Amino acid sequence: MLGGRPRTMSVMPEPSLVATPIELEHSLEEHRKQLNGYCYRMLGSPFEAEDAVQETLLRAWRGLDGFEARASLRSWLYRIATNVCVDMAGARARRALPMDFGPAAAPLGENLRTLPEATWIQPIPDAAVADPADIAVTHETIRLAFVVALQHLPPRQRAVLILCEVLRWKASEVAELLDTSVASVNSALQRARATLQTRGVGADDTAPAMDEAQRELLARYVEAFQSYDVGALTSLIREDARQSMPPYDMWLSGRADIFAWWFGPGIGCRGSRLLPTTGANGTVAFGQYKPSASGSGYDPWALQVLEIVDGGIAELTFFLDTEHLFPLFGLPARLEG
Repeated sequence: MLGGRPRTMSVMPEPSLVATPIELEHSLEEHRKQLNGYCYRMLGSPFEAEDAVQETLLRAWRGLDGFEARASLRSWLYRIATNVCVDMAGARARRALPMDFGPAAAPLGENLRTLPEATWIQPIPDAAVADPADIAVTHETIRLAFVVALQHLPPRQRAVLILCEVLRWKASEVAELLDTSVASVNSALQRARATLQTRGVGADDTAPAMDEAQRELLARYVEAFQSYDVGALTSLIREDARQSMPPYDMWLSGRADIFAWWFGPGIGCRGSRLLPTTGANGTVAFGQYKPSASGSGYDPWALQVLEIVDGGIAELTFFLDTEHLFPLFGLPARLEG
């Protein structure tokens, strides 16, 4: 349910009027990580979010002479960021995951169709959007399903929901930021909530805490995947699991079809190595490296993002854009033998 328990996310202290350019720059930079989280939810891409934050801070720096503290620095920055993101979101089609483009496909190689990179939601490291004290709360609102659902909202409605439901701004604050009325904000919020509810997600959906049972499950998954042990994998992956592989629009529904792919067209992944990395979108991620065609070492293949539900792996998303995602997640360009 949306709009539930109170949040504890930290808020940057507001600076007083600052005397020097260095202090001004420091005050702007203090907001970078939270702005990055906001822009990521708005745009669905860590790279576009970074560009939006850079543009926001650049506009803020250029406009500091006109900032006379009539509003808080935080509100002023989010106003700029919202305008930047609305313009960027309005200039292209919304980002999505393969499940948005149609029903599941049969696990056949001829069903692989590539769509442009700009089509896809991209994962983001947890640490890029929140300080450690805030990560537990942030996990709920950067999960892939939630970010995908946000992209179904018109950009300004998207901003209202993020500001009110995720960042816990008052409707009056959001109205001032967007130059509209409180009634308009509340109306937009109601419509946004209804859209998200039809997709079965909400800002207060809780991610299961990483406990010893989950860590043990993941250790078993790594061992089973690396050995391509179908028996062990069967005990770990739910029967109703789903798999997708952006930039391909094909997705698979059910463990049987997933295994038909892994042991059929995807057999080249046999012998892969998995390297754990920082959390992605509030869940766990691994860098996957396939045996190199050269016969020496392992080449990057995918960033695997896993969703665990009720003690089993419920969703596997293989993001194949390793050229950009592996550096973002601090993964090496290849593994030696």
